[in-house]
Amino acid sequence: MTVHFIGAGPGAADLLTVRAVTLLRSSPVCLYAGTYLDPAVLAHCAPETELIDTQHLDLDQITEHLVRASRAGQDVARLCSGDPSLYSALTEQTRRLDAHAIAWDVTPGVPAYAAAAALLGAELTVPEVVQSVVLTRTQARSTAMPDTEALAGFARTRATLVLHLAITRIRELADELVADYGADCPVAVVYRASQPDQLVLRGTLTDIADQVAAAGLRQAAVILVGRAMSSSVSCVESHLYDPARVRHR
Repeated sequence: MTVHFIGAGPGAADLLTVRAVTLLRSSPVCLYAGTYLDPAVLAHCAPETELIDTQHLDLDQITEHLVRASRAGQDVARLCSGDPSLYSALTEQTRRLDAHAIAWDVTPGVPAYAAAAALLGAELTVPEVVQSVVLTRTQARSTAMPDTEALAGFARTRATLVLHLAITRIRELADELVADYGADCPVAVVYRASQPDQLVLRGTLTDIADQVAAAGLRQAAVILVGRAMSSSVSCVESHLYDPARVRHR
């Protein structure tokens, strides 16, 4: 048997890859994080699939289900919100599987920040405005951030900044970013991108915290900061499509 770690995408049932859907249909057991997942995603599973919501389970309890399925010779679909490469506890889970000699593989998914950018109609890298994207989080009720990854250090680059798991601290984060990005820097907050209750808030570092508070957002939101978030951002034409360059290909 194999445990298939599958990126469930941002939530919409039609934003999974073809491979992900195939694995969901063929796996007798499916573990999923009910906190962030649209229930419609589970419709890709076969009617007889055993469905296990992991939102109230710790990693050892999750591992017990995986070991049990292994002993029964059953493949498992382990759904991760977004893409397994970001904040999915993939390392902790696969380490436990390796200890039990259980095979596993990974199927990528649409990350939350990409779904948020699509909803905003935004390109995160705009020629001669910004060419880098920083994906990070902040520390609240979570594991400590490495000393070398202080938010102030990232802010000095003025790259497009994507903050995960940070919505409850948005006021203090906005205050911290003003020094490098400027008080008028555009900010977008996207809640549950692609799901029926999705919500988009647009503002600046000055007013975005008030909007978040008014909307009552406490989880499942991505914060995007940077000049690329402006709906009227101006830029030069990309060198890739310069007429002179195209003629000499």
